[in-house]
Amino acid sequence: MGRKKELPLLEKVRITDIAAEGNALARVDNMVVFVPMLIPGDVVDIQVIRKRKKFLDGRAVRFHEYSSDRIKPRCSHFGICGGCKWQHLPYDLQLHYKEKQVKDNLTRIGKVELAGMNPIIGSGDEYLYRNKLEYTFSNRRWYTKEEVQSGVEFERENALGFHIPGLFDKVLDINWCHLQPEPSNSIRKALREYAVSNNLEFFDLREQKGFLRNLVIRNSLAGSVMVIVVFFHEDIQKRESLLDFLISEFPAITSLMYVINSKKNDSLNDQTPVLYKGEDHIFEEMAGLKFRIGPKSFYQTNTRQALELYNVAKKFAGLTGNEIVYDLYTGAGTIANFIAGSAAKVIGIEYVDEAVRDAVINSRLNNIHNTFFFAGDMKDILNEDFIMSNGKPDVIITDPPRGGMHEDVIKAILTAAPEKIVYVSCNAATQARDILLLAADYEVAGVQPVDMFPHTHHVENVVLMKRKYP
Repeated sequence: MGRKKELPLLEKVRITDIAAEGNALARVDNMVVFVPMLIPGDVVDIQVIRKRKKFLDGRAVRFHEYSSDRIKPRCSHFGICGGCKWQHLPYDLQLHYKEKQVKDNLTRIGKVELAGMNPIIGSGDEYLYRNKLEYTFSNRRWYTKEEVQSGVEFERENALGFHIPGLFDKVLDINWCHLQPEPSNSIRKALREYAVSNNLEFFDLREQKGFLRNLVIRNSLAGSVMVIVVFFHEDIQKRESLLDFLISEFPAITSLMYVINSKKNDSLNDQTPVLYKGEDHIFEEMAGLKFRIGPKSFYQTNTRQALELYNVAKKFAGLTGNEIVYDLYTGAGTIANFIAGSAAKVIGIEYVDEAVRDAVINSRLNNIHNTFFFAGDMKDILNEDFIMSNGKPDVIITDPPRGGMHEDVIKAILTAAPEKIVYVSCNAATQARDILLLAADYEVAGVQPVDMFPHTHHVENVVLMKRKYP
């Protein structure tokens, strides 16, 4: 058996750009090199860890020069957690590279000839902007490089925090997260201390055993707090004691729920949360509308910035009050209800049954009577019979998952032939791919990036497409 070829060390390489997925980019001997956690201006030695046909993947092993743009990250977990990979990059430059990412995807993948695009809309809140976080219990906390190199022998310790990127069974114990307002951090820390002092078993992700599995915290701008504790198996006495502790320590919790999840994955989509104390929902308000959020409801994670996003979608739709609008992937009906007052009729389609029930409730809460919601697979529902029954759409608003739209959905949109398509996306690459498939009949008439997630490479983008005529 031949020896594995040793990959090279690239010395004193200057980072020149930021590319897809937020990775830094350099060029060495006409080969592109991608490296995480760096910014343009850094000069580093790069250990190549993977060699591809057209590019290399690497990691920085030594700094020779730090970029003049580099700033000190606020979070003590920066570089390990993987959640906020751009905290060392000033926010104005984050916005610059997000805008560039959108433009590159539209022109390169979507073949869109951009005469111009609107400047990105930045988030008013750079920190404490999230209304939902999910933590994982683990009986094997991740040790930092400094801890490993210290020579100290650590006993196996528990963690309540976030997964290490790319490692399903490794969890970083979080001391403080700057993304969600209080009492989020206090609840997490108190629950961890209670569990340790009462010898409650943290979950073993590799062996699939233990008692405590996940913690979900949701909040609203009005101050409501929902807490969901996920257990791997039932133990009534231990479960009730823990939940009673949370009630006594945190009277601000307005909705306390639990789930017994013995599956091999953490998804709660097929689970039924059980109400222990308070209401089974919280409410959020936006532009005078009230939205009911249950334990499994989808709601934009950055509440304040969601208003900016929906205002863009509404503006691009250009509604006069006479239009039939289809809202595809409607979720809990936030966009559908947001625009309903400016349309004759809004048809929302969503594949998650619970989300559709929330959408109906949200319309009822706001005395909206011109919305109609349907649950099912988009590619199966959106057909000629459905359009004949519900009316031909003048405008289609679509906000699909990261994977974009199924080709059958795109064909159905082309058959429906609306005057306008407003495409909201959290993935500019798949959005660009779908735009190319629509390009025979539609042209891009407006582009508006919106930053929903400061300190990450993720960016929302809204594209207006208008129907072509001979």
